[in-house]
Amino acid sequence: MFITKIGIDLGTCNSLVFVPKKGVVLCEPSVVAVSLADNRILAVGEAAKEMTGRTPDTIQVYRPLRDGVIADYRVTLAMIRYFLRRIIPKYQFIKPEVLVSVPAGITSTERRAVIEATRQAGARAAYVAKEPILAAIGAGIPINSSSGHMIVNIGGGTTEVAVISLGGVVVATSLRVAGDKIDEAISDYIKRSHNLAIGETTAEEIKIKIGTAMPEKTETMLEIRGRDLIHGLPKNIKISSNELAVAIQEPLDETIATIKAVLRETPPELSADIMDKGMILSGGGALLRNIDQRISQAIGVPCFVADDPLTCVARGAGVVLDSLDIFKQSIMSKR
Repeated sequence: MFITKIGIDLGTCNSLVFVPKKGVVLCEPSVVAVSLADNRILAVGEAAKEMTGRTPDTIQVYRPLRDGVIADYRVTLAMIRYFLRRIIPKYQFIKPEVLVSVPAGITSTERRAVIEATRQAGARAAYVAKEPILAAIGAGIPINSSSGHMIVNIGGGTTEVAVISLGGVVVATSLRVAGDKIDEAISDYIKRSHNLAIGETTAEEIKIKIGTAMPEKTETMLEIRGRDLIHGLPKNIKISSNELAVAIQEPLDETIATIKAVLRETPPELSADIMDKGMILSGGGALLRNIDQRISQAIGVPCFVADDPLTCVARGAGVVLDSLDIFKQSIMSKR
């Protein structure tokens, strides 16, 4: 069975690959390990992520995407090529058409870099589509209707806030504060309050296990390991979920301020629609416990988490690929 169309949600933290009629076939961390001596790529995805914080000085672990855009072109190219090789059968000689998601606030230079990298990696034709539109399609929002819908896509590097109506983006903002900044806030808090240094992998693990956007009546405790900053020795401490709710206030407040700014720019008719229907949260950041309640409380607009928020963008890419001719004009840029 030849694979002629592929959708890639090129994320700062994780990249997902979608194939029509098969669904999400690959979900791997956007991480690449490079040997500095001979500039050779050693590992990509899960294998490279396992090396994070554990490498000698001859190996460097890169995250080639920063804030949702390409920070290291060569390494990103290697990563896209790896994804395509993983899923395209060896006997297939037809190159596929590839659709890649990009942040709404992307510049034309950044867009061109994504298209060029995808074509060099082995695509016959490369398209880019804005993340908020793909997330909305993947979340089941009828984007072509004349009423307003608000989507908040919280990824690893960027938070995309957009109001969509009649198949297009009416107002959108791309905020470079998302999952990574929440991990940093957790790491900084533990350093300040407990004199303990932890790695970014540990910070992400803490967020996933006990992270919450609001204090809870029943606290969850987690034992974590790190390096004592005073004695320089390994040390174990216990941290509670309510402590984390305090630790991550700042990045959450920035996200809420951005949503408010977008609502202020939204035409009144569409604002009324959003008040009726509420806003939809998608992306990996939407999996943070109680984040919908926190946003709803702060803004006064109902807030709902999409089904399987992590794969919304990839599934949206799949829908667009199925009807490529219909969407070509409206939401994609091609070169």
